[in-house]
Amino acid sequence: MLKKELEVKSPRAAYGETLVELGAQNKDIVVLDADLSCSTQTCKFQKAFPERFFNSGIAEQDMMCTAAGLATEGKIPFVSTFAMFATARCLDQIRNSICYPKLNVKIVATHGGITVGEDGASHQALEDVSYMRSLPDMTVIVPADYNEVKQVIKYVSEIHGPVYVRLARTNLKTVFDESEYVFNPEKAVKVKEGSDVTLITNGETLTEVISCANMLQNDGISAEVLHVPVIKPFFAAGDIIESVKKTGIAITIENHSIIGGLGSAVCEVLSENLPSRVLRIGTPDCFGQSGEQRELMNFYGLTDEKLYKTISGYLGKK
Repeated sequence: MLKKELEVKSPRAAYGETLVELGAQNKDIVVLDADLSCSTQTCKFQKAFPERFFNSGIAEQDMMCTAAGLATEGKIPFVSTFAMFATARCLDQIRNSICYPKLNVKIVATHGGITVGEDGASHQALEDVSYMRSLPDMTVIVPADYNEVKQVIKYVSEIHGPVYVRLARTNLKTVFDESEYVFNPEKAVKVKEGSDVTLITNGETLTEVISCANMLQNDGISAEVLHVPVIKPFFAAGDIIESVKKTGIAITIENHSIIGGLGSAVCEVLSENLPSRVLRIGTPDCFGQSGEQRELMNFYGLTDEKLYKTISGYLGKK
């Protein structure tokens, strides 16, 4: 399932390429963007199917309402812009025009998390997963690499109802082997078996967590690594409970605020089913700041080395 050699590829490119594949198969698929089609890679669909592509300009709220209207006519709209603009700016429209009538709109947002980088706090969506998972009937998915993105986009094109998919700006190492990995929305992906602690993550922090787990292994700490791409519905709850029954400790890692995202979802499940020690690692209760991508990941403790120091210290084994 895992690739032996980790290539670096763009999740956004995977999205654009998959849209073209789907567009060729289904004439009801339409794509909307807010003047960022090169950044979101929806420009690939625009080139292939210009009559089914709609540039809304910098009018994201109007774009969401237009997508809702297209969905009522049987179209399958894929709507894209940066995660900050897709969620915080459009929350009212998503809630009332898409989720309330349960319309078949797919919101695929790029540039999630602090790795938007130098654009700074105004563009860094650190709360978007929290917004989206609080909305009734919204499915929320945070894939980890190029190969998983392709499968996720195909999956969401086939299910009915509102979906939010969060993609990173950064090019990421391909963790999953395209010939073996099969996206299963109802399961957590056990990336590494372990017995001392359960590390739970998704998105672009997965490769950092895998590297961290290997560092911990060198210290005699056996870390189980679970990748949880689907945050809502939280189908992975059973897999998480099973793992934490074995290890006794859960640590969540995400490029998102520790409030309302993956960490909160894990705490909710464990508090109700298996009260356990949980450490949430992510951005604290703060806004982001401008800086180079890797520099910001390091500052907020999300690189493999910083994770290793934090987790080994938490476990009392430095």
